[in-house]
Amino acid sequence: MSRERVVVGMSGGVDSSVAAWLLKQQGYEVVGVFMKNWEDDDTDEHCTSRADLVDAASVADVIGIDLEAVNFAEAYRERVFAHFLREYRAGRTPNPDVLCNSEIKFAAFLDHALALGADWIATGHYARARRAQGRGGPVELLKALDATKDQTYFLHRLTQAQLAPVLFPLGELPKREVRAIAKREGIPTWAKKDSTGICFIGERRFREFLGRYLPREPGPMATPDGRTVGTHDGLAYYTLGQRQGLRIGGRRDAADAPWFVAGKDLARNTLTVVQGHDHPLLYRREVDAIEPHWIAGEAPPLPASFGAKTRYRMPDARCDVVQSDDGLRATFDAPQWAPTPGQYLVLYDGETCLGGAVIAGAPGVRAAPAGAAAIAAK
Repeated sequence: MSRERVVVGMSGGVDSSVAAWLLKQQGYEVVGVFMKNWEDDDTDEHCTSRADLVDAASVADVIGIDLEAVNFAEAYRERVFAHFLREYRAGRTPNPDVLCNSEIKFAAFLDHALALGADWIATGHYARARRAQGRGGPVELLKALDATKDQTYFLHRLTQAQLAPVLFPLGELPKREVRAIAKREGIPTWAKKDSTGICFIGERRFREFLGRYLPREPGPMATPDGRTVGTHDGLAYYTLGQRQGLRIGGRRDAADAPWFVAGKDLARNTLTVVQGHDHPLLYRREVDAIEPHWIAGEAPPLPASFGAKTRYRMPDARCDVVQSDDGLRATFDAPQWAPTPGQYLVLYDGETCLGGAVIAGAPGVRAAPAGAAAIAAK
C-alpha cells in the first residue's frame, strides 16, 4: 500500500523545516517545495531568497526528502502586489500576508502540489484544522495552542476548498519545542531568526521601497485644531497609529508626549497627528468592515457576539457584530486602538476562526473635534 504524499511549502526557516521533519516521522511521503515569489531587486541584503533556498535544500538533505524550487513571481505580482499598491494609493494600509496566503500559498502552491500528486499540503503556520467528520467534511480553522505564535489572523480568508487538504503540523507545539526538535535532530535552520518582513519581499526600509512604486506627494502634518507641526512625504507612507518616522520635535505644551498618526485627509493631503498613545482620536468603539469572508462558506446568524482582532498582535476583544449595507459593523465593549482602513477585522468564536472583513473608511480628522470624546465613544 502506497503512503500518502504530502507536499510541504519550505521557506528555509525553522518552522517549515520542522513541519517537514514531523510529517516524515509520521510516515508520509514528503516532498518539499520552495516558492520564489519576488524578483525585483532580489538581493541578499533584502530578500535573501537565494540563501533561503540553500537553507531549504540543506534541510531537505538532512531530512532525506526531495526539494523542488518553483517560481510564482508573476502570480504574486498580479494577485498580491498590484492590490498592495492600489490600497496604498487609496490611503489605506493593506496586509499583504493575508492575501499572500489566500492567493499564493493556498492557491498557486496548492494547484502545483496537486499536480505533483499530493494527497495533502502542509505549511509551517501555527494553526490547527479540525475535521469533525473526517476528510471530505467541513473544516474548522482553530487557533494554535501556542497563543503567542497563533497565525489564524493571516489565514482567515481561506475557503473550505483550500483548507480541505491542509495539514498544520505545528499547531499543537510551542515555538520553543519546535526549535528544540530542530536542534536535537541536527536541522541546520534550528537557530535561524524568524522573518519579520513583508511576505516574500523581505526586510527593508519600507518608505524607500514604497517610494520606488508610488510618487512622493508632500503635505502638512497638522494637529486636530489645524496647527501645522511638520511635513509628511505622502499619505501613502503612513498608517494610523504610526509613531516612528514622523520627525516631529517636542512641543512646549507637551514636550515629552510622542506623536502618533490619527487620520488622513486625502482631499487636503493632510496627515492628522496627535500627542500621546491614549489620545481619544486614536480609539474607536465602532468598526465598519467590507467584503466579509466566512471560512464555513456562509455567514453565522447575525447579530451575534464574537471575539475580534483589528490587529495581529492583540488579544481578542469582545464585540457585537451586525450586518450593514456594505458588510459588517462591530461594536466593541471597549474602544479599540487605531483600527486601520485596509487591515482586517478577524472574528473568533472561542478558539475557532470564523473569518473576517476588510476594515473600511478613513477616520480622518479635519478640524478641532467638538469632541474627540464623542468620536472615541463611537
